[in-house]
Amino acid sequence: MLARISSSLTAASLFLAFYFVVNIVFRIALPDTLGLDESEQAFFSQYLFLGYGPQPPFYNWLQYAVVSVAGLSIWTLAIPKNILLFLCYVLYGLAAREALKDKVLASVAMLSLITLPQVGFLAQRELTHTVALLVATGLFLYSLFRTLQRPTLASYLLVGIAAGIGVISKYNFAILPAAALLAVLADKEWRRRLFDWRMLAAIAVGLLIVLPHAFWLLDNIDSASSATLQRMTARHEASSTILRIGQGLVSLVVAVIGFSALPTVLFAAAFRRDFFRALTATSPMIRLIERMMAASLLAVALVVVGGASHIHERWLDPFLLILPVYLLLKMQAAGFDLSAGIRRFLPVVPVAMVIIITVLTLRIVGAQHVGSYPILNAPMVRFASELTAARQPVLIIASSKYLAGNFRLQLPDVPTVLPDFPDPALPDYANAKGPVLVLWRGRSETDATIPADFAARLQAAGIELPQTNTLALPYLFGHPNHKFAIGYAWIEGGAT
Repeated sequence: MLARISSSLTAASLFLAFYFVVNIVFRIALPDTLGLDESEQAFFSQYLFLGYGPQPPFYNWLQYAVVSVAGLSIWTLAIPKNILLFLCYVLYGLAAREALKDKVLASVAMLSLITLPQVGFLAQRELTHTVALLVATGLFLYSLFRTLQRPTLASYLLVGIAAGIGVISKYNFAILPAAALLAVLADKEWRRRLFDWRMLAAIAVGLLIVLPHAFWLLDNIDSASSATLQRMTARHEASSTILRIGQGLVSLVVAVIGFSALPTVLFAAAFRRDFFRALTATSPMIRLIERMMAASLLAVALVVVGGASHIHERWLDPFLLILPVYLLLKMQAAGFDLSAGIRRFLPVVPVAMVIIITVLTLRIVGAQHVGSYPILNAPMVRFASELTAARQPVLIIASSKYLAGNFRLQLPDVPTVLPDFPDPALPDYANAKGPVLVLWRGRSETDATIPADFAARLQAAGIELPQTNTLALPYLFGHPNHKFAIGYAWIEGGAT
């Protein structure tokens, strides 16, 4: 059966489509509590803006469109995400077919994405903006390889579309087109593709896609960059510049190893001696990919020199996603018979799928036995039900997007805001006609004391809390004594 699945991209795509349908079903079966990225999307789906903060807006725009048509629900959060993940695999398979020229190897490359932890597991568990980035990367690789070998106006336009979507999905994507340009420029045969008039069309369409958000970015560069810069700074940063740079470069090396170790080990185990003998093989496409990866990682290293001291593995997604194709290109260029290795590798794919779904499920339903509760175990449905049993709010002011998005899901007809979002100059609170519910999380699951920063944000918005309260409820699938607490207050709408 696995041999038939790998025989064509169509068969492999159908197999993957079934897998993502199963993921949707399992997500619907899990609690209605939203994770961090899901709650952010639920909250932002109220608004259509050119920018929303530290993340580019492409995924937010997609989610807004879906919610505007179909309403907000777990379905309208889970289905678009899994469709995008499916598209990432399909586009990656098309890119692999352009590079490898072998439909079986292209299918193997597409299926092997499941072995990349950042793609197979983490993207399914939580991430949203990174999912859009993965789709853009797959489209960019496909259109790039196609343009290099079979250039048409459509392929050039696809390059521009992919580049534009990538930049407004995650800012780090911008390194990939630049690295590709340098890699192509270094090849005497392919560099003429850069001086084709159709390249101007690609640049134009890419700029048109980026331009609306770029206008917003010019006036909001601080809010767009501050959170990212903070995440790129290690919690315990070295005292001297040399030590900080060393710390950052070590984290980059660790991130590269963490990203690439599992698929590399699995390929080595499946293809055995052929894998190691093929490492010295080369071809024009292999050299192009090597230059792209080297230029991308060099750019990240320069970011480290410029101030970053901690690099996350997921930031390497657009630069190292090509790794399975690269490894298969090496073995193909060596001229070995890869059929036995493919037969040994293919069973890894369904095993990985089962492991991923099992872990994602057991971490929620078995949390009590693990001793650690993910935020999906917080009883948000019951929180919303108990807090609104006696009175219905006309507005909810939350301390975080996590609470705002979760209560937005449970009370979709009630506007939900942060004290300083969507408009810090004129919060919706000033126009509320009725009871307003204010929500916050404390320092821990059991301490719902209002945080000082949230109190300051409320004060800056002209909001005073007459009385604060705490509601603590048991975790879902948890021990009755293990509780999650939130703080809340009721106030009357209108400026104080």
